[in-house]
Amino acid sequence: MAECYRLSPQGLSLFVRVTPNAGRDAIEGVEQRDDGTAVLRLRVKAVPDKGKATAAVIVLLAKALGVPKSAITVTSGATARLKTLAVVGDGAAMLGHLNALLRTTPI
Repeated sequence: MAECYRLSPQGLSLFVRVTPNAGRDAIEGVEQRDDGTAVLRLRVKAVPDKGKATAAVIVLLAKALGVPKSAITVTSGATARLKTLAVVGDGAAMLGHLNALLRTTPI
């Protein structure tokens, strides 16, 4: 089973799939894609206009991972549904937050 993240010396890289214009902001769980990769499914209320949805994703993940918003940057897919985000900090601690959240999230 593929993982939706990659640990690095700087922190964590997250692979996400964003659904903008949703009814609520939520982390829905991990989705296994047909190509064998895994992504973290996110929903945000923000519209995909001028970076509003991406900004909402950063706020949602910062809160979930216990890091400041400034610790998260988009490394690829800024205007796409599939994004790669770099999160600077203690990768093991963030992974702990993420795993705890995913255990309580229905998939």
